[in-house]
Amino acid sequence: MIIANEKITKISCYKNVDRSTKDIIQNDILLCLSTDIRNIIKKIPQHVLQPVEEIRLRVYKPLMLYDNAMGWFVTPEGKFSEDESFAYIVTQEDINKTLELMSNNSIYAIQEELKNGFITIAGGHRVGITGKVITSNNKISLIKDISGMNIRISKQIIGAADDVMKHIVKGSNSVENTLIISPPQCGKTTMLRDIARQLSYGIKSLHFHGIKVGIVDERSEIAGCYKGVPQNDIGPRTDVLDACPKAYGMIMMIRSMSPTVIITDEIGTEEDIVAMRQVLNAGVKIITSIHGYSRQDIIKRPILGRLLVENIFEKIIVLSKSRGTGTIEEVFDGRGRGSYDT
Repeated sequence: MIIANEKITKISCYKNVDRSTKDIIQNDILLCLSTDIRNIIKKIPQHVLQPVEEIRLRVYKPLMLYDNAMGWFVTPEGKFSEDESFAYIVTQEDINKTLELMSNNSIYAIQEELKNGFITIAGGHRVGITGKVITSNNKISLIKDISGMNIRISKQIIGAADDVMKHIVKGSNSVENTLIISPPQCGKTTMLRDIARQLSYGIKSLHFHGIKVGIVDERSEIAGCYKGVPQNDIGPRTDVLDACPKAYGMIMMIRSMSPTVIITDEIGTEEDIVAMRQVLNAGVKIITSIHGYSRQDIIKRPILGRLLVENIFEKIIVLSKSRGTGTIEEVFDGRGRGSYDT
């Protein structure tokens, strides 16, 4: 099927930020940080904090904050510097206290999550963890001596998928099998989240009724579940399997929740591909993403390239941040036809 013969005529950077970084940091993040780091971040002017995406704590290393372009060392006075010698040095006590606060003073309760290398805190923010990994029978049994934390600030952007929805929906109650190709940190998860929300609510302007959406959220980033409850608005007809491996989760979802479409992030393994084929054979649609830079880039890969050669996907969307995070570079049909430059 060839996509509609019309162009996406504007740059599709995200439009609506529902919560400011100030609001998120004040209400979700600060209470989880050690006292010293909390007091430093409180000193940072709000307009400087607004673009921040990550807070990095590394034991005996400088405190760092990252926006989507680069990282900054943070001084004890709350100023950004390119010179690490001026930075506040994170202590082991900072790391220990921060983890204690994030776990509500019960690190034992988050041991299972720690095995995955990350935890999710209230607000749906994912915190990556590094330390000494203990294995048993070729499986991770414990991460201890925590030495690093990456607090990723989750921002839901309502309308992030507005410009692609007309290419994804089919009629009033179906969708195209869709693949989003994107380099890291170019907004693919944000777009998947908003696609799920819009499909679940329905889209009046496209005369599209809400449909049942199943999200298999292996890394807890699409729905941002905290204690099983989605922290992001993913719509009223959406079910979530949180922290579940994609290959298992897709099959569980079609057996248990009869979704119209399954949405999942970052496919990549042979097991993922086998599960996707079972989903499609069950008559369920799929919308997913993959790390990459172009359709040609994906076709060269031994496992994933087969998906494109076999025209599994009816729509392919390529993202970048050439004109801001979430820039839609191109939209193709499954055969690579109908390239739409923005």
